[in-house]
Amino acid sequence: MALTIHVDVVSAEKSLFSGVAEVVIVPGEMGELGIYPRHAPLLTRIKPGSVRLKIPNQSEEELIYVSGGMLEVQPSVVTILADTAIRGADLDEVRSLEAKRAAEEAMKNRVSDMDYAHAQSELAEAVAQLHAIQKLRKQAGH
Repeated sequence: MALTIHVDVVSAEKSLFSGVAEVVIVPGEMGELGIYPRHAPLLTRIKPGSVRLKIPNQSEEELIYVSGGMLEVQPSVVTILADTAIRGADLDEVRSLEAKRAAEEAMKNRVSDMDYAHAQSELAEAVAQLHAIQKLRKQAGH
């Protein structure tokens, strides 16, 4: 039997996942982090992207999009506190493409630095959602 670690993925609205995983892959600020059971304690910010969970006895990874937040790792528990989190299957490609287009347009027509920074943030989130959708399609073999 493979070693497992307990994982909680929560957003401001709800808990999206609470269970065990063999490995958790999280989009850290400096790159992806692979968390295995008995990992050293860690606290870091995460950026928009896909949290991937390898669930025991399940061939496909569980995918959850996060818009940013915090990651806390303890030897037997991983906690992901996301600003926003959406199950991969619930992502809407049309909405993500529209958000990307709107953010790019806002960046072109910026009025102030605050508007530009906000548009950059929205663009990063939309691109991360689109990447999550592409990963799901690859898993499904489309």
